[in-house]
Amino acid sequence: MSEKERKVLISVSDKSGVTELAAGLVRLGFEIISSGGTFRYLTENGITCKRVSDVTGFPEILDGRVKTLHPKVFGAILGRRKIREHIVQMEENDVEPIDMVVVNLYPFRETVSKPKVPLEDAVEMIDIGGPSLIRAAAKNHEDIIVVVDPNDYSSILGELDSKGDVSIEKRRELAVKAFMLTSGYDVAIANWLRSRFNPDSHWGDSLRIGLEKVLETRYGENPHQKGAYFRDPSFKGISVANSDVLWGKELSFNNIYDIDAATDILMEFPERTCCAIIKHNNPSGVAVERNGDGGSLADVFERAFLCDPISAFGGIIGLNRECDLPTAERIRERFFEVVIAPSF
Repeated sequence: MSEKERKVLISVSDKSGVTELAAGLVRLGFEIISSGGTFRYLTENGITCKRVSDVTGFPEILDGRVKTLHPKVFGAILGRRKIREHIVQMEENDVEPIDMVVVNLYPFRETVSKPKVPLEDAVEMIDIGGPSLIRAAAKNHEDIIVVVDPNDYSSILGELDSKGDVSIEKRRELAVKAFMLTSGYDVAIANWLRSRFNPDSHWGDSLRIGLEKVLETRYGENPHQKGAYFRDPSFKGISVANSDVLWGKELSFNNIYDIDAATDILMEFPERTCCAIIKHNNPSGVAVERNGDGGSLADVFERAFLCDPISAFGGIIGLNRECDLPTAERIRERFFEVVIAPSF
């Protein structure tokens, strides 16, 4: 099959970088197939595309719920190029192979994170065709390049440009990422629907957890162990993962543990100024504003520090109010690993 005959199906909710990707693929001889909003977006940005309906001979129906679910699309993705019988069946049924699938999914998590989202709005964000395309392409990754992350666009274009193809190692890497995406997506849907349909059932009969890696730490709890930090992307509350690192070295595994412990303590006192100092996942000192005394944050910090000045050395300071200059000056007099606060 010549390079000019290669085809790519693009259907994305997140349009980040897709115009540049499509332009690069056209330059490399790919024909772009697309549908719905992606087709409109690409054509408005000067990219020549073929509609999915022109490939299938069947229109989009049911308000776009059915666009790509057709044998001429899935046969083009699932057909194995090294099996003669597959090639013959594809030719007999006028199925032209698709070589790359670029898909990302409806923003279900982002939709249900909004307060009081209507059930109908959430249900319409349950993607059907997208996960099906991704799973089909990932299953047949020896023949299909499956792309689900805009961060991969440039490396894929670079490899196609320099080598003319994407290596089997890269294809396998992309396939794993694809299945991780669809599995996490299904977990998010199942957990949200369970909470909506069975609000009194906290756990349900089974528990599915879909986490995303935030970072790999230099080592685990001990130097001979490996460590990594994962987060629940549906959780938008106060947490280490949802915080900004303003300055300093990379957080260690134990730093994260201690920050989490400090945060748990601080959240027990939303109405009162509080300082928690943590060392090795244990409080070396905790102090709160006395009822009605109007004590400053600097004074609260000092009282927390004086609980056990020795064990506080090199620990984690947690503050539940903005870290003002007097407090920062007192903290600066001693050595601490991390300071966390709502603002500085």
